[in-house]
Amino acid sequence: MTYEKKGTPEVSLREVQAEEKKIEIFSMPGLSVSLRNAGDVLELTANGTLKVAFNPILKKMNSRLKEEKLALVEEDRVIASAWLPPIPSPAFKRLIFAEIQIALGKYIPETVSIELTHQSSLRYPPGTVADELDTGTIKRIIDEALESGTFIITFTENDPLLREEVFELIRYVDKKRAIVNCSTWGTDFSAETASRLKDAGLHSLMVGIYSTNPEKHDAARNSSGAYERAVSTIKLALEAGLVVVMTTHASPSNIQELPALYNLAWKLGVHEFSVWEAMPKTRDEPVITDKDRKNILEMYHRINSSPEGPRMFANTYFEGQMLGAMEGRRWMHITTDGDTKAGPYPPFSFGNIKEESLKEAWQKIRSYHYFQKQKNLAPMHDPEFLEFVDRIPAGAKLPYPFEKVCEK
Repeated sequence: MTYEKKGTPEVSLREVQAEEKKIEIFSMPGLSVSLRNAGDVLELTANGTLKVAFNPILKKMNSRLKEEKLALVEEDRVIASAWLPPIPSPAFKRLIFAEIQIALGKYIPETVSIELTHQSSLRYPPGTVADELDTGTIKRIIDEALESGTFIITFTENDPLLREEVFELIRYVDKKRAIVNCSTWGTDFSAETASRLKDAGLHSLMVGIYSTNPEKHDAARNSSGAYERAVSTIKLALEAGLVVVMTTHASPSNIQELPALYNLAWKLGVHEFSVWEAMPKTRDEPVITDKDRKNILEMYHRINSSPEGPRMFANTYFEGQMLGAMEGRRWMHITTDGDTKAGPYPPFSFGNIKEESLKEAWQKIRSYHYFQKQKNLAPMHDPEFLEFVDRIPAGAKLPYPFEKVCEK
């Protein structure tokens, strides 16, 4: 099996393993975790008195390494998925430590996603939108996230690349502690933009495409030419040597198009095709069915068991079967206005980052009984959580304080 991506040398997985017989990637009192050669795949092994507590997550990680294709294999690192730190790396060590903490009952905001701008179509001068978080506040959020154990920082929503400071903020994140992902619509993307992202140390660029029909994609973006700009962005990013993910949201309107979207991702040469279940805003909006989820899972296993084509990521598997729902358990979100949320989709606020620390906001989220439960459905697909959404008064400003609809 060989892997070849633009900007990287072709290297066989067996060759990587031959050079890296055994590498210790994490060590603490009571536990050490190593990466070793196990035939045709990479395998994580653990030793120590805490091994039993860590075994469940170790088995899940090894299942992915053994049974699925990897997003990227290079001479000195492996990227199992663009949504995870490289193996080996200091950031991956933090992942191991976070999972140990969670196994012991202490949940950590492993992923913190941050909205940078309201803009989605035109670049604008810095500081012209008054209610956006200033750069200093965003840097404080990053610092506090890293102190809390976060190992994935994601700049997301609208088009983060339309805010000039995005390059400074990507560079600011300590890459020994966390990877940085960034989504984009490809609104104003150039070869220079790709080069600046590469130089800043971006882990992966997420480019959303919702249909192989340009007109449908443009309609979803409400912007003429959006499809061609997104495709151009993917090509330019790959040419610059970035890890590139083509993302889409699976909804009733495009669920049948997922195979065609994957073929487009393959044709473009991205490293990963990422499918997230579209989230409704209210109980009455149409959502994908259990049958749709079954089809997504079948597609996920079929694609990742084949050596050909890019890897597929699906939160239907990652959250539904592997780790459970992430929002409020391993994930928190900061809006452009500074509201702290359990994730980008639930319409509830747990305070504002301008008035409290990230640690305080996370503790507030974790104090609610709902987020202490293990769930396999994202909140906005969970009937129990939708009962809270139903209690939001008509016309109320969103996100709405969660404390007004739910007791601890």
